[in-house]
Amino acid sequence: MSTTHRLDAAPETVRFGAFDASFAPVLTVASGDRVVMQCVSGPAQVMPPEGSGLAVPPELQAIHAAVAEGRLAQLGPHLVTGPVAVAGAEPGDALRVEIEAIELGADWGYNHFRPLVGTLPEDFPYRRLIHIPVDRAANTCRLPFGPQGGLELPLSPFFGVMGVAPPVEWGPISTKEPRAHGGNLDNKELVAGTTLWLPVHAPGALFSAGDGHGVQGDGEVCVTALEMCLTGTFRLSLEKGGGARQPALRYPRAETPTHYISMGMHEDLDMAMKQALREMIAFIVARAQISAAEAYQFCSLAVDFRVTQTVNGEKGVHGMLRKGLLF
Repeated sequence: MSTTHRLDAAPETVRFGAFDASFAPVLTVASGDRVVMQCVSGPAQVMPPEGSGLAVPPELQAIHAAVAEGRLAQLGPHLVTGPVAVAGAEPGDALRVEIEAIELGADWGYNHFRPLVGTLPEDFPYRRLIHIPVDRAANTCRLPFGPQGGLELPLSPFFGVMGVAPPVEWGPISTKEPRAHGGNLDNKELVAGTTLWLPVHAPGALFSAGDGHGVQGDGEVCVTALEMCLTGTFRLSLEKGGGARQPALRYPRAETPTHYISMGMHEDLDMAMKQALREMIAFIVARAQISAAEAYQFCSLAVDFRVTQTVNGEKGVHGMLRKGLLF
């Protein structure tokens, strides 16, 4: 029988901008257990000003204080909650992450760009920060520009960062670049009701999540989405040896109620596309009675490849195979 655990964000339960196989787990669970993880977002310098009517969660305030006092180091841009160890996980296994629910954790989020980052840094060589109110009941946000008091957008929340520990030999790495361990995937398809598979590289898997996004367009072109606090409910399960339902897992793979998703990541967008395509071909060959050449042709006819993001150093492409076409 599975157990439900709660992991709140605090200076002792978060990491600021880093994945590392040497991090000790803040919680250990059994395969199949559910973990409710509170995730908060944003460094102190992007918080709304006093008098704005936008409240900073006390957990985030405590984390900012720990950073200012030198009790919490920062390597990269994201606050991630964890890591959570899954008992029995070993390198070569796959971690199945079922995203059961995502709750909004604040009544606002932010979006910003700054010099030297984003997809068009040459066109926007300055800093711009906006705070965006969120209506939790309506599941919408209102932008501070546009007609009729600001444009309203429906929310579709997901976690930009979900990952396991990288290989031990990588040492500490930033949360900025997505890689084989997952991390800063920024894949807007990974909403509640979807499942993410991650290859295990270290004992316990060591799963972390953060970088909550209220809504994002494919590409995340200015470098941020609607960055905001979210609380996720994840069921973490082991698939020993990578699992029988898919080929040996080298990179993250996902499944939604309607699609199978392959992923590719590389600093060169063309190479990211090649990787996402190769991963999709391997997945199809493992699941359908067709050859690699036939799967290649099928991808050209029926699989959609989308730009996940272009702003994380390692760019992303994901392939979308609609369920029911092959299996």
